[in-house]
Amino acid sequence: MDYLELAELYEKLGSTSKRLEKTFILSKFLKKTKTSEVNHLVNLIQGNVYSPWEEQKIGMSSRLIIKALSNVSGKGADNIDKLWAKIGDLGEVAEKLCSKKEQTTLHSSTLTTRKVFDNIRKLADMEGEGTVSKKVGLLSELLTSASPVGAKYIVRTILEELRVGVSEGTFRDAIVWAFFDKELGIIYDEKKNKVDVNNREEFNECVNKVKHAYDLTSDFSVVIENIKDLDSIKLVVGTPINVMLYQKVKGIKEGFDAVGKPAVLEFKYDGFRVLVHKSNGQIKLFTRRLENVSKQFPDIVELIKNNVRGDNYILDSEVIGIDPKSKKWLPFQDISQRIKRKYDIEEIVKKVPIMLNVFDIIAYNKESLISKPFKERRKIIESIIKPVKERLEPAKQIITSDIKEAEKFYKEALKKGNEGIMMKNLEGIYKPGSRVGYGVKVKPILETLDLIITGAEWGEGKRAKWLSSFELSCLRDNKKEILAIGKVGTGIKEKDELGISFDELTKLLKPLITDTKGKNVTIKPKIIVEIAYEEIQKSTSYSSGYALRFPRLINIRYDLGVKDSKTISDVERIYNMQRGRQV
Repeated sequence: MDYLELAELYEKLGSTSKRLEKTFILSKFLKKTKTSEVNHLVNLIQGNVYSPWEEQKIGMSSRLIIKALSNVSGKGADNIDKLWAKIGDLGEVAEKLCSKKEQTTLHSSTLTTRKVFDNIRKLADMEGEGTVSKKVGLLSELLTSASPVGAKYIVRTILEELRVGVSEGTFRDAIVWAFFDKELGIIYDEKKNKVDVNNREEFNECVNKVKHAYDLTSDFSVVIENIKDLDSIKLVVGTPINVMLYQKVKGIKEGFDAVGKPAVLEFKYDGFRVLVHKSNGQIKLFTRRLENVSKQFPDIVELIKNNVRGDNYILDSEVIGIDPKSKKWLPFQDISQRIKRKYDIEEIVKKVPIMLNVFDIIAYNKESLISKPFKERRKIIESIIKPVKERLEPAKQIITSDIKEAEKFYKEALKKGNEGIMMKNLEGIYKPGSRVGYGVKVKPILETLDLIITGAEWGEGKRAKWLSSFELSCLRDNKKEILAIGKVGTGIKEKDELGISFDELTKLLKPLITDTKGKNVTIKPKIIVEIAYEEIQKSTSYSSGYALRFPRLINIRYDLGVKDSKTISDVERIYNMQRGRQV
């Protein structure tokens, strides 16, 4: 396929914020896609050339892209930098420069999607002497052959900033619309932005079938290639799946209402989730985001190899850090540094030892267990794991119908430094990717924080005219010194009528800008916002010594002044109480 066709798809997708319209646009494109091109096109539409579990990364910086743009356009790097600062999107800079190419090669030719896909993948494989010039040359070749709009999306793909708004849900529905439209009578009214189907129940069933196929493979190209027989798609050990997700409830009583009595209660550990795959003697570790972290955790691989019986299985587990001196369980941020670590692995293994808590099993001895009741899956876990105290254990659990016993277990979990507890249905199946009521999580509800906006960044692309990524600060107890505690970019809308918008915040904060460095601006302390968050963590990244995990803007507190914002003592109080650390 000509890459220009794909670039035009990107343009159409990026020109609308309507999810149904995006679905319709993408479905039309998928209908005309050749089977032989499905694999690489599915990746490119999602803005990548590698699956999440592939260990290769493109690894090309914006500086190298600017060198390539200089080669192609004849413009100096300084001029390109100025243009980038003005436009705010290096992809749009490429489009502008490539529409006025001052240098072209004699061998420019029609650029195909396969050529773009293959060349970008080659960037990651280049190493050794002369790598920089080779990468710049390879990208220059692509940009020379590309149309201006094609150049824009080549650059965005390399930077992993495609920004055309195609979510997993949109892609899933587009597959249904593309391949089951006649069968289900799917008709999209573009003027009314409305979709009609012959039978809503059949439509939902089809959507769920496609979703399940994707959750088992994590690959839409596999789904499309098997679209005529989705039931043929099976769980494959070694290929990561979308893990089962759990809804949050307010308390234990609501938890019992959701999962029934008796219920299984387990510690909800403060670590990160890992799917352990073993097949053909090889052990692979995947995060819930499908990243392969086997090399970063050789200690887990060794534990599994020596203490789990079986040649073929998938375990669902949680990794937590252990303080080597006090033996106390550490919060997530103490182990998170290991996930991205590529060098000096042996040193970090000694510095931050781990414990693996296995709470589910998805496959064993080449048999899928996702339809087995949880109580049976737990028995298999206990039968194949040889526990190693504080290193490898089945998740701690009790089975009860008693609220008082459940409350006691909950307090024990918090005292240990856990996030809370899980409550599970004994008969529940394993439903990849779904929050279906077979299990829920109970965690403390933390009070919101009123914080000061003290900085921001100018956005990119469609948000280039707005401030975004707002720096948040609290006060020292004397209320004279301001201490940074994090950044927030969620909970903010692109349209005013939907809630607090980027435009509203920009108009509010722009007159308060006191300094500008590139895209970063300093804001005069005046505007207070109410912030919700998952938890407070210790951090060396901010002057307060703390950071907010998953912060979300709730409200602008027009009624409060700077001195009304929370102090470092408020932050420390919540930090200490959130997991019972002072119990």
